Amino acid sequence: MNAPQPSSKRSASDLIAVLARWLLGGLFVYLGLTKALHPVEFLKLVRQYEMVGSPWLLNSIAAALPWFEVFCGLLLLAGVAVRGSALISLLMLAPFTLLILRRALALSAAKTIPFCAVAFDCGCGTGEVVACHKLVENCALIFLSAWLLTGRGRPLSLRFSLFQTA
Repeated sequence: MNAPQPSSKRSASDLIAVLARWLLGGLFVYLGLTKALHPVEFLKLVRQYEMVGSPWLLNSIAAALPWFEVFCGLLLLAGVAVRGSALISLLMLAPFTLLILRRALALSAAKTIPFCAVAFDCGCGTGEVVACHKLVENCALIFLSAWLLTGRGRPLSLRFSLFQTA
């Protein structure tokens, strides 16, 4: 009995998954480095969300979060622990998206302007953003992270390239 030969061609969904993994990983590396290289500005932006009352905890979050994003991004780019990195990115994006929504709603009510006209620096590393656009972007990144949780994006990863059986 002949075993099925491994296909040398990648399917379209595999390539899309790899591109999604690289996009998410590259974005996390870029945005994490942007925050890490400007820690004081990032700390001020994190403080605006009023999530934490303790200065020690606030400083710890502002110091560690950017490097954690860079680490997860590098893992996604390399294809190491894809599902775990996608889970961590999902767990970072979901609450942050809710915080952006809460802050945008508060600014909309305080300034009595339409919700989609609210623009502020959310702390993501890209400067001032329009709330509606940022929420749509974050929802797309959450979708990509959840999609990678299914095990997609493994082709062209270090783990499966190095340990693939012939």
